[in-house]
Amino acid sequence: MRKNSQQICSGIFRKCKNRIKRRLKKKQYEDQPKPIMTGQNIHYEMGDKTRAMSYGGIGGIHKMVKQIGLDKEIDTHLKLLKVHVPYHESDHVLNLAYNTLVGGIRLEDIELRRHDEVFMDALGAQRIPDPTTAGDFTRRFEHKDNVMLLDCINGSREKVWSKAPRGIMEEAHMDIDGTLAGTLGKCKQGMDISYNGIWGYHPLIISLANTQEVLYLVNRSGNVPSHDGSAQWIDKAIELVTPHAKKIMLRGDTDFSLTENFDRWSQAVDFVFGMDACKPFVARAQALDEACWAALDRQPKYEVRTQERHKPENVKQRIIKERNFKNIRLNSEQVAEFEYSPSKCKKTYRMVIVRKNLSHEQGEQVLFDDIRYFFYITTRWDLTAAQVVEHANKRCNQENIIEQLKNGVNAMRMPVRDLQSNWAYMIMAALAWNLKAWFGLLMPNKIRRIQVLKMEFRRFMQMFILIPCQIVRTGRKIVYRLLGYNEGLKDFFDTFERIRRLQFE
Repeated sequence: MRKNSQQICSGIFRKCKNRIKRRLKKKQYEDQPKPIMTGQNIHYEMGDKTRAMSYGGIGGIHKMVKQIGLDKEIDTHLKLLKVHVPYHESDHVLNLAYNTLVGGIRLEDIELRRHDEVFMDALGAQRIPDPTTAGDFTRRFEHKDNVMLLDCINGSREKVWSKAPRGIMEEAHMDIDGTLAGTLGKCKQGMDISYNGIWGYHPLIISLANTQEVLYLVNRSGNVPSHDGSAQWIDKAIELVTPHAKKIMLRGDTDFSLTENFDRWSQAVDFVFGMDACKPFVARAQALDEACWAALDRQPKYEVRTQERHKPENVKQRIIKERNFKNIRLNSEQVAEFEYSPSKCKKTYRMVIVRKNLSHEQGEQVLFDDIRYFFYITTRWDLTAAQVVEHANKRCNQENIIEQLKNGVNAMRMPVRDLQSNWAYMIMAALAWNLKAWFGLLMPNKIRRIQVLKMEFRRFMQMFILIPCQIVRTGRKIVYRLLGYNEGLKDFFDTFERIRRLQFE
């Protein structure tokens, strides 16, 4: 019966795809007298018997949550409610995460789903918490509760990793950074003013570059430095990833060069951190013989498989010259290295230096040349100096994850009253981003899997969540009857079937 169902779906996909191909087939049109969009005799009606919604993909995500036991994990370990009338802790957590997954950007958007009868039927829920109740739930959190919620999510994450394709965790790259999350509120406890005058909080983010997942997201006061309290969370991240990866590399900027931890970390993992270009380091770099320096050849972002295209005019550069603006231009880069043992370490590490030769220009006139040095400390002796620099620079991709947390899932809106409650909201909204990554990891199609892991949240939502569907409840089944077609549906069905058959311990 299951096989017949899959065959029927495959046939429908084929028909839909062929219809679209026919519509979009290249034609040599004649000059058209009217615009292509001619519909004008439009009417609206309310369907009385048909029960449909626009979030057809939410069922696949909810099935995955049930299969990996995330809801049970939360209800077992997170104890915030003395009685459940009627909601459990997992109901509140998933309510906030699903609100984000279907496009909600604030607590008030929960009210739209709360008045959507079909949406609640699709999840098998009689009702869901309202925005006020959801906000009250976040205010129950203390520090230990936020840590427990992170541990519950990571417990389920490990189950997904156990079913992930081989090789994806061959060498795990963990990126560490802090970011400012500003707020216009004046009464939010725990907020403070940052170094650049922004009032708000300063979350710490530890992410896994291999899958774009957020491993730990920690809220902190706005006036703390980036590295404040980060060592304990880095230790927890190492403990989490170690059973699943053959190698681990930590990557961070100069703020996370916590030298007192280097010897301890180097026993378990590798790392590459930026180091401040202080006077002793610069003097030592300048003292190196010129023969120690080699040209830094950066790898191209992609390989041209056909014929290289003609580069368009650099409009920005033209305007700079025309208006006599000041500009800094890179002339060349060289790399060198020396051994270095920080004062708080017993071991010796490898210090890689990048020397940038820059020209300060105004219009077409060169004002003066400038030499700048960038330092990276690492445990990796097996890589070339250029490869160490490449690893350090790839950490910058974490900025895309941070941007998605801020503007994709809106996890850093800080909608509630204090540091702990805003931390709880942050974790639950960021869970939507992690659910996207988990769904991608379980995709059988390798090409689509990579695309989903790299995909922006809004793109994922449009392709795999916002699918119009009819909800039919028959007996003990909830049937999602999809009413639309897009190019991701086949992969969605394949992933759903795999999730349905997986057995998680």
